[in-house]
Amino acid sequence: MPNSPETLAEARRLRDLFAAQGAQIIKADVLQPADTLLDLYGEDIRARAYLTADPLRGEMVLRPDFTVPVVQMHMQSRADPARYTYSGKVFRKQDSDETRANEFVQVGYEVFDGQNPAAADAEVFAVIAAGLAGLPVRASTGDIGILTAAVTGLRTTDARKAALLRHIWRPGRFKALLHRFGGQAKAPPTRTALLAADDPFAKAGPDIGLRSREEVAARIATLRADAAEPPISGDEIGLIDAILALRETAPHVLSALRDIVVDMPAIGDAVTRMKARLDALDARGVDIDALEFEGSYGRTSLEYYDGFVFGFYATDRPDLPPVATGGRYDALTARLGQGRAVPAVGGVIRPDLALGLK
Repeated sequence: MPNSPETLAEARRLRDLFAAQGAQIIKADVLQPADTLLDLYGEDIRARAYLTADPLRGEMVLRPDFTVPVVQMHMQSRADPARYTYSGKVFRKQDSDETRANEFVQVGYEVFDGQNPAAADAEVFAVIAAGLAGLPVRASTGDIGILTAAVTGLRTTDARKAALLRHIWRPGRFKALLHRFGGQAKAPPTRTALLAADDPFAKAGPDIGLRSREEVAARIATLRADAAEPPISGDEIGLIDAILALRETAPHVLSALRDIVVDMPAIGDAVTRMKARLDALDARGVDIDALEFEGSYGRTSLEYYDGFVFGFYATDRPDLPPVATGGRYDALTARLGQGRAVPAVGGVIRPDLALGLK
């Protein structure tokens, strides 16, 4: 059970294990400011957050995870390097699956250290793996940074690249946009007619909806400008599709990515970082030859991850959520640090799920 005495005892064991690695034990308020947090989570978490109104503090949210509050705390302290661990409940609505818990315990380990990001990635992964030692779990990994580098390097407009980057965490929308920008998908006939009209408002009725006529006109102008741009090349789209289709052991994926770098140099630095991370994982005793890597992994998780991502799953229970998850979130520290960024990576374990596998 998510909140049983056994779960709480396992949570304390994990927290103490993480503290033994040099992490400071910290706490975060259950109620967090809604305006700050909800803007930083993906659509899934935002839709499942519990909102409440506090007479003195305004709209608040029951914390849906710990990472954002921990980053806020760290950016105020200015400690560097720093390691933190915590244990406590998080809260998420389960509108579509009543069998899943709407509150459960997380135990986390977060590292803020810019000296050697690859070593920090490997440290967090290895520490989380140690917390799950002996359990029938498998690890999956990915790297959001490789995909973002590929998009950033496309030979197209900044507006198109910004749209694609915004939708990286929505795979269906991302694919549709990519193929539309490549001329492989036709715009709806109604849009084509609208953009071709001398006066798009000639047959318009009274204004309805939340957008003003000026906002609609600006959107039409943007669509017209985009329609006039040359399509993204089929070769570039093919390379991104190839990256997303990668699913093999990490060394094989690394080899494939090195081949892709020849035609897409923009991902070169991200691939170099992946090599450094694998070396650091190997140095920590992780069997990288058996480590799974997926080019699309992490694209349906929290939107603040921007580099290495990982998850541990029950080998015999595909119906269960991940037992542990984590990743790198450098950009989040810049947003919460008012431009001052600190490289950071962390992971969490659900002790109730871990107990169920023993």
